[in-house]
Amino acid sequence: MKTLILVTALMLTIGVQAQTGWKMQPVTIQSRWAKDVSPTNALKEYPRPQMVREKWTNLNGLWDYAITAKNANKPTAYEGQILVPYPLESALSGVKRELKPNQNLWYKRTFKKPETKSGDKIKLNFGAVDYEATVFINGQQVGKHESGYTEFSLDITPALKEGSNEMVVKVFDPTGEGVGPHGKQVLNPANIYYTPTSGIWQTVWMEVVPAASISSLYMTPDINKGLLNIAANGAAGYTVEVSVLADGKVISTVKGATGVNLQLPVKNAKLWSPASPYLYDLTVKLKKGNTVIDEVKSYFGMRKTSVAKDSKGIDRIMLNNKPYYNLGTLDQGFWPEGLYTAPTDEALAFDIKAIKAMGFNTIRKHIKVEPAPWYYHADKLGMLVWQDMVNPNQGVPEGSKEAFEKGSKEILLQLHNYPSITTWVLFNEKWGQYDQERLTKWIKTTDPSRIVNGPSGELLYVNEQLRSPAPNCICGGTYD
Repeated sequence: MKTLILVTALMLTIGVQAQTGWKMQPVTIQSRWAKDVSPTNALKEYPRPQMVREKWTNLNGLWDYAITAKNANKPTAYEGQILVPYPLESALSGVKRELKPNQNLWYKRTFKKPETKSGDKIKLNFGAVDYEATVFINGQQVGKHESGYTEFSLDITPALKEGSNEMVVKVFDPTGEGVGPHGKQVLNPANIYYTPTSGIWQTVWMEVVPAASISSLYMTPDINKGLLNIAANGAAGYTVEVSVLADGKVISTVKGATGVNLQLPVKNAKLWSPASPYLYDLTVKLKKGNTVIDEVKSYFGMRKTSVAKDSKGIDRIMLNNKPYYNLGTLDQGFWPEGLYTAPTDEALAFDIKAIKAMGFNTIRKHIKVEPAPWYYHADKLGMLVWQDMVNPNQGVPEGSKEAFEKGSKEILLQLHNYPSITTWVLFNEKWGQYDQERLTKWIKTTDPSRIVNGPSGELLYVNEQLRSPAPNCICGGTYD
């Protein structure tokens, strides 16, 4: 019976490959989840757990691709198919090719316009595209975004037609030869530097929203006062109604204007921690009178992170007003067959589960921003996260400072709501370091609810009297 099942599965896999021409390219090491990836199930999970709507369309799957010279026009013919959202250089993309700094990568696919009601808008969302993405719908440019690590959204309604539509995405990614942050990606991987990720590497999806809608949420818990500060941003002139649910029951509701901070009481709060990662559910409604115009689902955790003195007068990292030792690992988020992109959502969660099972309570997410579901897993499983900014080009060429600060601002906004994130890390050692005092204060002013680690440390070589000379990594510099 087992043999029959294995043969059937193999035949189905071969059938999919024969129909599409896609297959995973060879890799030296393969994770257990790579075999589960196919053109029909590429990361199908809802990509934005903190602002969920019912009407959405996943656009992951096989797209056409081509590589041209940087100054070339849109290609008239494409070279083959690529599995989105796995990066060009990855085995799971089915391509495994290098993108040079003097080239562009082109993606193309068709899609059907979703069903809409009068006045509805269709938003096209990208989790991340490395590095510069220009998006065309039916030949019309609808938007452009620079930053290999942050999400962006485009209203594509005016460019759509009934029935089939064409989407083209042009990508320019110079990696280390550009001014933008690129983390540990280099064109010639060696030592502690790794294979680049070019192009689409997080989920692409569409959602239907009303003409007036909720655009984002901004949430900050205050356990001392027993409340959640929340602003629901969106169309002006409407009312938002926010309800918090505990174990499925509404325990508190607040109403107010869009874009205004509202204080939602959370009495006798169950505090979030690695030992007890309790999450409250949220329902946010946009209303005109008594009519609900838009509605999203979300969640939050009641927790506080700070630096304060303990009973002996020594500064300690505090969680929920008590000293809490952060015991963590450095997590760089590379996969053998997907590079920046995990093969499956199960794989994405596995590292967090394994790290926690080994007795750690903290992960430092190292010069990379993960897709939203990774932070959701950290929230749900109970893992403290020290989140790095993605360092500027280490040579700090002209334009790199502006790109770094723009990208860091987007990171701070995009990741603000996750209770698991307790610390922002500004610079990794001295990589691209500049204006450290100004930028540390800027991050702390932008988000006073978290700890800021300005200088994460640098390598110092220390000769100790009682030991042989050995390298010691001195990591510190925590600011509150």
